[in-house]
Amino acid sequence: MQSMTNMRDHIISRRYQVELGPPRQDAPDLRAALDQFAQRYRRVLDSGYVAGITDNSMGLLAFQGTETIIELGLPVNPGQVMIHLNTFHTLENLHQILEDCLRLGIRQLLIISGDGSDRLPRLQPEEVGATQVAAVTAVELLAYIHRVYPGRFELGAAFNPYEPREHELDKLARKLQAGASFLITQPLLSKNAVVDEVLRRYPDLPVFVEAWMSRRISLLSEAVGYEIKDDPSFDPILTLKQLHRDYPDCGIYLSLLGFKTQYDLLGDTWVTRHTEG
Repeated sequence: MQSMTNMRDHIISRRYQVELGPPRQDAPDLRAALDQFAQRYRRVLDSGYVAGITDNSMGLLAFQGTETIIELGLPVNPGQVMIHLNTFHTLENLHQILEDCLRLGIRQLLIISGDGSDRLPRLQPEEVGATQVAAVTAVELLAYIHRVYPGRFELGAAFNPYEPREHELDKLARKLQAGASFLITQPLLSKNAVVDEVLRRYPDLPVFVEAWMSRRISLLSEAVGYEIKDDPSFDPILTLKQLHRDYPDCGIYLSLLGFKTQYDLLGDTWVTRHTEG
């Protein structure tokens, strides 16, 4: 088996995690959408960053990350691809994705409960050996993959600091017990007291804080499930630089990054991180 670049290495080497969404199944021009995905994917890998590929984000039907990589013949550099995986799959499809990941050399997975859709199947508790719960969440999916594929993947979990504090901290403890070994927060606009508590409780846990790179705060409210006050003066690049200063020992995950207007500015944020972080 290939030597594994782990998520702690990404923090030490200062690798951005860049979120990429595969083409939606209802894309008006699928060929153009596939070409754009391939271009952005290659750009991320060529920059030395990590491509974090979403799984039907916001419940919108999209092609799966591994099938897109295979169809387009894209390279998979060790440690530079992370697949998001949620609970809205058949058991057969879940195993197909996991086996494809192993064949491609993808070892990092972000396990999330996911956003639902009437057109998507959902894993059933008895299928993953979790008969004590009414529905499969990220906790049960983590435990299943950790049990069935021991040591084959590095499993991550999401953390939402906008949820009630003790509820989310308790859920995090269950995710870690189920097999999660790194954490990615929901997007932060500033230093966050609940994330600070996580860092105090788990000083050895690799944590990646998510930077919201869109100017549209309304979309962020929709993503986290709680209303966040709109700020017309919000500047994603300035906020990213501040997150580097506030969380110098954390990794950074970039969501909704503007490839035309923001990507070339990331080099300057790296300088800021080293000199001021």
